[in-house]
Amino acid sequence: MKNFFSILILLFITNLNIFSQSDFKEPVTWETHAEKINDTEYYLVFKAKIEDKWHLYSQYNPEGASLPIEFDSEQKGKLFDFVGKALESETHKEYSEVWKKEEIFFSNEGTLKQRIKLLKLDVKEVELTLYGQACKKSCIQIEKTAKFDLSKAIILKEKQEIKENKQDSKTDNSDAFSISDDKKTKNTKLDDNNPIIFTTSVEKINDKEYYLVYKAKIADKWHLYSQYNPQGASLPIKFDSEQKGKDFDFVGKALESETHKSFTEIIKKEEIYFSNEAILKQKIKLLKENITKIEATLYGQVCKNSCIQIEETAVFDLSKATAVTEMKQTTNSSKDTPSKEKKKGLLMLFFGSFIAGLAALLTPCVFPMIPMTVSFFTKQSKSKAQGIRNAIIYGLAIIFIYVVIGLLVSVVFGADALNELSTNPWFNIIFFVLLVVFAISFLGAFEIMLPNSWANKVDSQADRGGIVGILFMALALAIVSFSCTGPLVGSALVAAASTGEYLAPIISMLGFSMAIALPFTLFAAFPGWMNSLPKSGGWLNTVKVVLGFLELALAFKFLSNADLVLDTHYLQRETFLAIWIAVFGAMAFYLFGKIKLPHDSPLDHISVGRLMLGLLTLTFVIYLIPGLWGAPLKLISGFPPPLNYSESPYGVGSSKGAILREKLPDGAVYGPHDIPSFEDFNEGLAYAKKVNKPILLDFTGKACVNCRKMEEQVWSDPKVMQIIKKDMVLISLYVDFKKALPKEDQYTSKETGKKIRTVGNKWSDFQMKHYKANAQPYYVILNHHSMEALNGFSSYDPNIDKYISWLEEGIGKFEE
Repeated sequence: MKNFFSILILLFITNLNIFSQSDFKEPVTWETHAEKINDTEYYLVFKAKIEDKWHLYSQYNPEGASLPIEFDSEQKGKLFDFVGKALESETHKEYSEVWKKEEIFFSNEGTLKQRIKLLKLDVKEVELTLYGQACKKSCIQIEKTAKFDLSKAIILKEKQEIKENKQDSKTDNSDAFSISDDKKTKNTKLDDNNPIIFTTSVEKINDKEYYLVYKAKIADKWHLYSQYNPQGASLPIKFDSEQKGKDFDFVGKALESETHKSFTEIIKKEEIYFSNEAILKQKIKLLKENITKIEATLYGQVCKNSCIQIEETAVFDLSKATAVTEMKQTTNSSKDTPSKEKKKGLLMLFFGSFIAGLAALLTPCVFPMIPMTVSFFTKQSKSKAQGIRNAIIYGLAIIFIYVVIGLLVSVVFGADALNELSTNPWFNIIFFVLLVVFAISFLGAFEIMLPNSWANKVDSQADRGGIVGILFMALALAIVSFSCTGPLVGSALVAAASTGEYLAPIISMLGFSMAIALPFTLFAAFPGWMNSLPKSGGWLNTVKVVLGFLELALAFKFLSNADLVLDTHYLQRETFLAIWIAVFGAMAFYLFGKIKLPHDSPLDHISVGRLMLGLLTLTFVIYLIPGLWGAPLKLISGFPPPLNYSESPYGVGSSKGAILREKLPDGAVYGPHDIPSFEDFNEGLAYAKKVNKPILLDFTGKACVNCRKMEEQVWSDPKVMQIIKKDMVLISLYVDFKKALPKEDQYTSKETGKKIRTVGNKWSDFQMKHYKANAQPYYVILNHHSMEALNGFSSYDPNIDKYISWLEEGIGKFEE
């Protein structure tokens, strides 16, 4: 009986499966036909009807998302070849949470026209297969094979301009496309159904050279994408012709009218596009005499909420060419201005100081003060509202005290002196000594304390009550906790001073004090939260010691800055890394409980958190070790000296340099990644004129952290390195180079009124005079003929694609 029921269930499941398969409806159905362009060229047309809410994915769908459409045939290369990618009707874009990419797809319907060119004249029938994927809640693979009888192909009688046009569904050859000649389109109305209209003309430069001119009117809020649009973004314009290499050649990239730039969050790239109108002038050079007509095609993409592929073919009658007209070109550089860069730097300083303040809270001098202070406010206040008010005043008083300290540093030193501090080797050495003293104090060798009499006097004033009493309470906290907060405050101020910004010390102390004040204020306002705090104990000293190790490691960065500026080579990359390996190695052993310091409590075991931090530190040490043999160590780029400032730039025992280094031009040196670099502007300019290449002008500094980050994270990219090495002349001007100028070359700056005594002063003044900026890194692409900046400037931005786009745009402008 049991077997009987099992058989019945099996039969039921089988029949259910058969029923479900027979009831399955294909989400995409197809119609196909051929269209004849001429005796050797055809369009093979696939029309798709797509079920509701299903998506069929475009040929341009990004890699790593749903599978894009592809065409293939066993006859390819034998009977015919493909000519480019298929034309597509309207597609849509939507961000996929699954793939974390913006996907491009057809919805409800789609038409694709794959152009082919016959390799034999007697071909009557061709076969083509379309592969793809359709998805709704699940996905199915698409494989549509069709045979096309070329003898029955619809004849296209005119030169075609093919655009997406949903309104025109009456023509036999395409429901999704409209046809026009090269002079005018059938639909001259500019709207979302017809977002772009072209007109063309030709201009004569001389008997051998012409401009092929495309003028575009673009519908409102639609974008046509520039030739310089970055890879991986919307498709850029490009030009092609079957006559290229036979009757004529293209000369560089086309001249472009005004473009715009905006950062696209979805694809994380800055896109370059035309809006409302566009003019492109493609220069050509004739290879033969008596050429009267040129045919060329512009390919591209226009997008709004959806995207349409553009293919604009035009025939240009050279006998009707007009004189060359001026075209205004505007470069809209959206790179961050120096003021924006300063804002970014100050914001990072604020957050760094805020974190330092949070670290100070976890030290033995501050953490135990939290419950004592909260208890005072809750007991002394007559009501909860008064307690909250007093707690807020107390927090604001803490912030006020520390901000005043930052303000004093800014006022005493001033903007010019702070800027000098950031690159002055002697100040960097002083900072090194200060941080070493702070680190040794945190490690337990001694306490840095203010006089007890100060604390006693302030504490007596705190008993006065009212707002004045609360202010003195805050001051008492600052004095009593100074042995723990002092080194951190000093480190934060040193970091602020090293930026050279006038507001930096104030911003630094604002961040630091807000982190300290916030817990006191919140716990006083909500005393019940106190129950969630961990108890004081030996772990507080552990925090203090770990901060000591971190300050010791940071100290050597300032010593390295001084060594780089003075060019003494005492603290080269290998030595610096060896010191860091030793410091962080000792920190790992300390966290594992293998090293005990003066104020540590006895340990029977270590906590899980301490173990995890120790493992993380040990991992970092292991990561650093290959750097001794030449590994780039990109995680800490900008902190150690650069790779070319080392005993063995290619790693210990490597002969790579001797084999691969190119011969240097006269006056050049090996820069980052062995890129030939000139450190004198005039020598670099002379060489750029000799080889006729654009100049990449690099205002940099030997102690500039962000300069090193750009060189190690961006310039190390193979494509960036290739562009700078092969297509440009690099001139690196070090604004902190302390080599004295000859007496006769020293002068007083007209920009700042300061005496220019060193090579670094000279290049800094040069930057101020010509570019009204004093930030590093600062990159400019120059035309060596006119000395004009070709496309604005670039500064610190680790986005490789944006930097490549900026370089290519500048080179393109130079070639024009």
